[in-house]
Amino acid sequence: MKFYFLIFSLVFAFNLNAAETIKIKASDGVEVTVDLHIAHADTVPFIVLFHQAGWSRGEYQEIAPILNQLGFNCMAVDQRSGKVVNNIENQTFQSARQLMKETKYVDALPDMNAAISHAQTFLAKGKLIIWGSSYSSALALKIAGDRANEIDGVLAFSPGEYFQSMGKPKDYITTSAMNIQCPSFITSSRSEKNSWWSIYEAIPMDTKTYYLPETSGNHGSRALWMKFSDNKGYWDAVTAFLSQYL
Repeated sequence: MKFYFLIFSLVFAFNLNAAETIKIKASDGVEVTVDLHIAHADTVPFIVLFHQAGWSRGEYQEIAPILNQLGFNCMAVDQRSGKVVNNIENQTFQSARQLMKETKYVDALPDMNAAISHAQTFLAKGKLIIWGSSYSSALALKIAGDRANEIDGVLAFSPGEYFQSMGKPKDYITTSAMNIQCPSFITSSRSEKNSWWSIYEAIPMDTKTYYLPETSGNHGSRALWMKFSDNKGYWDAVTAFLSQYL
Protein backbone atom coordinates (compact mmCIF):
# COMPACT_ATOMS: atom_id res chain seq x y z
CA MET A 1 0.00 0.00 0.00
CA LYS A 2 1.44 3.33 -1.08
CA PHE A 3 -0.90 5.83 0.53
CA TYR A 4 1.21 6.34 3.66
CA PHE A 5 1.25 10.13 3.59
CA LEU A 6 -2.48 10.30 2.82
CA ILE A 7 -3.14 8.17 5.89
CA PHE A 8 -1.15 10.45 8.14
CA SER A 9 -2.88 13.57 6.83
CA LEU A 10 -6.24 11.93 7.44
CA VAL A 11 -5.30 11.00 11.01
CA PHE A 12 -4.68 14.62 11.87
CA ALA A 13 -8.27 15.35 10.80
CA PHE A 14 -9.48 13.16 13.67
CA ASN A 15 -9.17 13.43 17.43
CA LEU A 16 -6.37 11.01 18.27
CA ASN A 17 -7.87 10.45 21.72
CA ALA A 18 -11.30 9.51 20.35
CA ALA A 19 -12.15 6.04 21.64
CA GLU A 20 -14.73 4.30 23.79
CA THR A 21 -13.19 3.02 27.03
CA ILE A 22 -14.66 -0.13 28.59
CA LYS A 23 -13.66 -2.64 31.27
CA ILE A 24 -13.41 -6.41 30.93
CA LYS A 25 -12.95 -8.95 33.74
CA ALA A 26 -9.89 -11.19 33.63
CA SER A 27 -10.19 -14.74 34.95
CA ASP A 28 -8.86 -13.71 38.38
CA GLY A 29 -11.20 -10.75 38.78
CA VAL A 30 -8.85 -7.97 37.65
CA GLU A 31 -10.62 -5.26 35.66
CA VAL A 32 -8.93 -4.90 32.27
CA THR A 33 -9.35 -1.44 30.76
CA VAL A 34 -9.43 -1.19 26.96
CA ASP A 35 -9.99 1.53 24.38
CA LEU A 36 -12.21 0.56 21.46
CA HIS A 37 -11.36 2.16 18.12
CA ILE A 38 -14.34 1.05 16.04
CA ALA A 39 -14.74 2.72 12.66
CA HIS A 40 -16.30 -0.02 10.54
CA ALA A 41 -18.85 -2.84 10.57
CA ASP A 42 -17.98 -5.80 12.78
CA THR A 43 -17.24 -7.95 9.73
CA VAL A 44 -13.92 -6.20 9.01
CA PRO A 45 -10.70 -7.61 10.50
CA PHE A 46 -10.21 -6.81 14.18
CA ILE A 47 -6.83 -6.10 15.80
CA VAL A 48 -6.18 -6.44 19.54
CA LEU A 49 -3.25 -4.20 20.53
CA PHE A 50 -1.00 -4.87 23.54
CA HIS A 51 1.58 -2.42 24.95
CA GLN A 52 5.19 -2.70 26.11
CA ALA A 53 6.73 -2.74 29.59
CA GLY A 54 5.94 0.14 31.90
CA TRP A 55 3.36 1.61 29.53
CA SER A 56 -0.37 1.57 28.83
CA ARG A 57 -2.91 1.46 26.03
CA GLY A 58 -1.69 5.00 25.30
CA GLU A 59 1.07 3.43 23.20
CA TYR A 60 -1.54 3.15 20.42
CA GLN A 61 -2.91 6.67 20.66
CA GLU A 62 -1.79 7.57 17.15
CA ILE A 63 -1.41 4.04 15.75
CA ALA A 64 -5.01 2.85 16.23
CA PRO A 65 -6.60 5.68 14.16
CA ILE A 66 -4.23 4.87 11.31
CA LEU A 67 -5.24 1.21 11.49
CA ASN A 68 -8.86 2.38 11.33
CA GLN A 69 -8.03 4.29 8.15
CA LEU A 70 -6.45 1.15 6.73
CA GLY A 71 -9.76 -0.67 7.22
CA PHE A 72 -9.43 -2.37 10.62
CA ASN A 73 -11.28 -2.10 13.91
CA CYS A 74 -9.05 -2.11 16.98
CA MET A 75 -8.90 -2.57 20.73
CA ALA A 76 -5.97 -1.14 22.73
CA VAL A 77 -5.50 -2.98 26.01
CA ASP A 78 -4.05 -2.04 29.39
CA GLN A 79 -2.20 -5.07 30.79
CA ARG A 80 -1.49 -5.23 34.51
CA SER A 81 2.26 -5.13 33.84
CA GLY A 82 2.62 -1.46 32.90
CA LYS A 83 2.07 2.09 34.12
CA VAL A 84 1.79 5.17 31.87
CA VAL A 85 2.63 6.56 28.44
CA ASN A 86 1.36 9.55 26.47
CA ASN A 87 -0.40 10.76 29.63
CA ILE A 88 -2.60 7.64 29.67
CA GLU A 89 -2.53 5.85 33.03
CA ASN A 90 -2.68 2.06 33.08
CA GLN A 91 -5.93 1.33 34.89
CA THR A 92 -5.51 -2.45 34.76
CA PHE A 93 -2.30 -2.10 36.77
CA GLN A 94 -4.25 -0.11 39.36
CA SER A 95 -6.98 -2.77 39.54
CA ALA A 96 -4.40 -5.54 39.95
CA ARG A 97 -2.69 -3.66 42.77
CA GLN A 98 -6.01 -3.12 44.55
CA LEU A 99 -6.64 -6.87 44.38
CA MET A 100 -3.05 -7.60 45.50
CA LYS A 101 -2.18 -9.42 42.28
CA GLU A 102 1.31 -9.77 40.85
CA THR A 103 2.18 -7.43 37.98
CA LYS A 104 5.19 -9.06 36.35
CA TYR A 105 5.29 -9.52 32.57
CA VAL A 106 3.99 -13.07 32.65
CA ASP A 107 1.12 -12.04 34.92
CA ALA A 108 -0.39 -10.11 31.99
CA LEU A 109 -1.48 -13.30 30.21
CA PRO A 110 -4.97 -13.38 31.82
CA ASP A 111 -5.56 -9.78 30.71
CA MET A 112 -4.51 -10.51 27.15
CA ASN A 113 -6.59 -13.67 26.94
CA ALA A 114 -9.63 -11.89 28.39
CA ALA A 115 -9.35 -9.10 25.83
CA ILE A 116 -9.03 -11.57 22.96
CA SER A 117 -12.02 -13.58 24.16
CA HIS A 118 -14.12 -10.44 24.57
CA ALA A 119 -13.25 -9.37 21.03
CA GLN A 120 -14.18 -12.81 19.71
CA THR A 121 -17.52 -12.88 21.50
CA PHE A 122 -18.77 -9.33 21.17
CA LEU A 123 -16.82 -7.34 18.60
CA ALA A 124 -15.34 -9.34 15.75
CA LYS A 125 -17.13 -11.39 13.12
CA GLY A 126 -14.23 -11.17 10.71
CA LYS A 127 -10.57 -12.16 11.07
CA LEU A 128 -8.98 -11.72 14.51
CA ILE A 129 -5.41 -10.42 14.65
CA ILE A 130 -3.28 -9.87 17.75
CA TRP A 131 -0.41 -7.38 18.00
CA GLY A 132 2.13 -7.03 20.79
CA SER A 133 4.97 -4.72 21.78
CA SER A 134 8.11 -5.86 23.62
CA TYR A 135 7.16 -8.35 26.38
CA SER A 136 3.56 -8.45 25.17
CA SER A 137 4.72 -9.28 21.63
CA ALA A 138 6.39 -12.38 23.03
CA LEU A 139 3.19 -13.29 24.87
CA ALA A 140 1.18 -12.59 21.71
CA LEU A 141 3.30 -15.17 19.88
CA LYS A 142 2.71 -17.60 22.75
CA ILE A 143 -1.04 -17.03 22.57
CA ALA A 144 -1.00 -17.42 18.78
CA GLY A 145 0.48 -20.87 19.30
CA ASP A 146 -1.58 -21.86 22.33
CA ARG A 147 -4.86 -20.67 20.74
CA ALA A 148 -3.89 -21.55 17.19
CA ASN A 149 -7.41 -22.28 15.99
CA GLU A 150 -8.67 -18.89 17.14
CA ILE A 151 -6.02 -16.45 15.91
CA ASP A 152 -5.86 -15.37 12.26
CA GLY A 153 -2.69 -13.29 12.43
CA VAL A 154 -0.02 -12.05 14.84
CA LEU A 155 2.34 -9.07 14.75
CA ALA A 156 5.22 -8.94 17.22
CA PHE A 157 7.32 -5.81 17.77
CA SER A 158 10.58 -6.69 19.56
CA PRO A 159 9.74 -10.09 21.08
CA GLY A 160 12.15 -12.26 23.02
CA GLU A 161 12.46 -14.93 25.68
CA TYR A 162 11.94 -12.44 28.51
CA PHE A 163 10.53 -14.73 31.20
CA GLN A 164 13.29 -16.86 32.75
CA SER A 165 13.58 -14.55 35.76
CA MET A 166 9.87 -15.22 36.39
CA GLY A 167 10.36 -18.96 36.63
CA LYS A 168 9.60 -19.86 33.02
CA PRO A 169 11.81 -22.07 30.83
CA LYS A 170 14.26 -20.40 28.46
CA ASP A 171 12.18 -21.57 25.47
CA TYR A 172 8.84 -20.51 26.97
CA ILE A 173 7.83 -18.54 23.86
CA THR A 174 9.60 -20.68 21.28
CA THR A 175 7.78 -23.83 22.38
CA SER A 176 4.39 -22.20 21.74
CA ALA A 177 5.59 -20.53 18.53
CA MET A 178 6.12 -24.00 17.09
CA ASN A 179 2.32 -24.39 17.06
CA ILE A 180 1.45 -21.14 15.27
CA GLN A 181 -0.78 -21.75 12.25
CA CYS A 182 -1.49 -18.20 11.09
CA PRO A 183 0.46 -15.54 9.17
CA SER A 184 3.05 -13.98 11.47
CA PHE A 185 5.08 -10.77 11.34
CA ILE A 186 8.07 -9.87 13.52
CA THR A 187 10.03 -6.63 13.60
CA SER A 188 12.36 -4.74 15.94
CA SER A 189 15.35 -2.45 15.98
CA ARG A 190 18.32 -3.83 14.04
CA SER A 191 20.25 -4.72 17.18
CA GLU A 192 17.43 -6.86 18.57
CA LYS A 193 17.29 -9.48 15.82
CA ASN A 194 19.22 -12.07 17.83
CA SER A 195 16.61 -11.79 20.60
CA TRP A 196 13.85 -13.20 18.42
CA TRP A 197 15.45 -15.02 15.50
CA SER A 198 15.19 -18.47 17.11
CA ILE A 199 11.50 -17.81 17.84
CA TYR A 200 10.97 -16.80 14.22
CA GLU A 201 12.71 -19.92 12.96
CA ALA A 202 10.47 -22.08 15.17
CA ILE A 203 7.27 -20.79 13.53
CA PRO A 204 6.41 -23.57 11.04
CA MET A 205 4.34 -21.56 8.56
CA ASP A 206 5.68 -20.23 5.26
CA THR A 207 3.37 -17.24 5.74
CA LYS A 208 5.74 -15.73 8.31
CA THR A 209 7.70 -12.58 7.50
CA TYR A 210 9.94 -10.07 9.25
CA TYR A 211 11.26 -6.55 8.80
CA LEU A 212 14.49 -4.91 9.92
CA PRO A 213 15.12 -1.22 9.21
CA GLU A 214 18.19 0.11 7.43
CA THR A 215 18.56 2.52 10.35
CA SER A 216 19.09 1.52 13.99
CA GLY A 217 15.29 1.55 14.43
CA ASN A 218 13.29 1.44 17.65
CA HIS A 219 12.06 -1.01 20.26
CA GLY A 220 8.40 -2.03 20.25
CA SER A 221 5.38 -0.54 18.50
CA ARG A 222 6.62 2.99 19.11
CA ALA A 223 8.76 2.40 16.01
CA LEU A 224 5.61 3.45 14.12
CA TRP A 225 5.27 6.80 15.88
CA MET A 226 5.50 9.82 13.62
CA LYS A 227 8.19 11.40 15.82
CA PHE A 228 10.71 8.86 14.50
CA SER A 229 12.13 9.67 11.07
CA ASP A 230 12.41 6.00 10.05
CA ASN A 231 8.81 5.07 10.85
CA LYS A 232 7.80 4.85 7.17
CA GLY A 233 9.79 1.66 6.62
CA TYR A 234 7.99 0.01 9.51
CA TRP A 235 4.61 1.23 8.27
CA ASP A 236 5.27 -0.03 4.75
CA ALA A 237 6.13 -3.47 6.13
CA VAL A 238 3.10 -3.53 8.43
CA THR A 239 0.64 -2.42 5.74
CA ALA A 240 2.07 -4.98 3.32
CA PHE A 241 1.50 -7.71 5.90
CA LEU A 242 -1.98 -6.52 6.84
CA SER A 243 -3.08 -6.16 3.20
CA GLN A 244 -3.71 -9.91 3.03
CA TYR A 245 -6.69 -9.45 5.40
CA LEU A 246 -8.48 -6.80 3.32
